[in-house]
This record gives sequence, structure tokens and C-alpha cells, in this order.
Amino acid sequence: MLKMTADEFILRLLPEAFIFIFAAYAFSKTRINKSKYLLSSFLLGLSVFIIRMLPINYGVHTILNIIMLAVISYSINKIDLTESIKVSIITAICLFLLEGLNMLLLSTIFGDKLDNILSNTILKTVSGLPSLIGFGLIVIGYYGYLKKRKKLRNV
Repeated sequence: MLKMTADEFILRLLPEAFIFIFAAYAFSKTRINKSKYLLSSFLLGLSVFIIRMLPINYGVHTILNIIMLAVISYSINKIDLTESIKVSIITAICLFLLEGLNMLLLSTIFGDKLDNILSNTILKTVSGLPSLIGFGLIVIGYYGYLKKRKKLRNV
């Protein structure tokens, strides 16, 4: 079970859910439906919160979160099932890579003090934001590129 504080829910989980759903739209080259976007983002955030509370081994929650993103993208946002699965996996891989890069940078900067930072809930949450912000900027840039080139489709 991965415990989550209110700070983590507000500072990390909700923004992450909004970015993940936005990534599903962007990577599937689908126009955003604002009402479905809001609904699916909140639903994903709630789903991830519930999954993190389950008494399961670390790592299993990641697989369940990927499945939930695919299911929500398919059922609510009407993105093709194959696309939803592909987008969910790509989204998770991109965020993992950026989180790894962020941790490498943090360990280079803080060295031995990194353990102290990661043991403090608020500092841990704030130190993880650069990877989320970076991923968000990549997704926004890609969606903007698609929109400018008129490569987005309606579903």
C-alpha cells in the first residue's frame, strides 16, 4: 500500500491526471472535448488514489494505473482501444524516463542529502514536479504542433 497525503493528492496526483488525459488526446491525435477531458481527468485521479490505497506490491499499482488510463481514454474520451492502450504505455514510459532523469539530476545536486529530501512528504512531492512539468510541456508542445498542422481528428 502506498500512502498518500492531501498535499501529494493536490500537488501531484491531480495535475498528473490532467496531464495524462491530455497526453492521451495528444498522442492519439484527437481533439479535446473539454467536458470529457475534465470528467476523465478527475476520474483518473480518483482511480489512481484508490489504486494506491490497495494492499498490493509496489509496481503493480503502475500496471493498474496504465490499464485505468486506457479504459478511461477508450470509454469516456472515445479514443480507439488500440490507440488508448498504446498511448497509456507511451505516457507511462515518457514519465518514467523524465522521473529517472530528474532523480539523476537531484542526486547529482544534493548527493547524500537526497535521502532526507525524499523522506519529507512535501519536499518529495515538490522535487518530483520538474519531471511532471517537463512532461506537460512536451505534451502541450506536441498537441500545439498537431493543431497548427491540422492533424487532429474528432471522435
